Amino acid sequence: MKFEEKLDELVGVEGGYVNDPADSGGETIWGITAAVARAFGYAGAMKDMTKAQAKEIYRARYWTQPKFDQVGRLSAPIAYELFDTGVNMGQTVAGKFLQRALNVLNNGATIFPDLTVDGAIGKMTLYALETYLKARGVTGENTLLKMLNAQQSVRYLELAESRPKDERFMFGWQTNRVEM
Repeated sequence: MKFEEKLDELVGVEGGYVNDPADSGGETIWGITAAVARAFGYAGAMKDMTKAQAKEIYRARYWTQPKFDQVGRLSAPIAYELFDTGVNMGQTVAGKFLQRALNVLNNGATIFPDLTVDGAIGKMTLYALETYLKARGVTGENTLLKMLNAQQSVRYLELAESRPKDERFMFGWQTNRVEM
């Protein structure tokens, strides 16, 4: 799968215009919140944002800015999972999920040094991922994907437990976001 295909898939899941008072994201279209749209230069009515404009924002904010594109050079499936999680939970959360998983998969820091879990994808995180993938191969990549999805699933559970208004979104989050 190429990034454009993943982007089309994500925009399809996010859907069109929504202004649900129970949604913490507020007014959105194609999954882009008004706050993010404004921060990336969109000044029109949210209902009028085109898919093409939303895709430009996704690419800048949720793919290039958090360096998931650089992760994609090492593993497209891992990068796409981080992208999806980053859109729905924030890029820093996605980065922390990756760093946490890598830290416990590094065999007591014998494969690479433990990472600081700050959510920022930098040289050390990229090095750790590259080293891990070389050591563990396809099976390791699949294991890491499972761990990223498991963390995402648990995070949705925690959100719904702490914010009962989010319970109405739980089934959709688990159905559309968590893959096993």
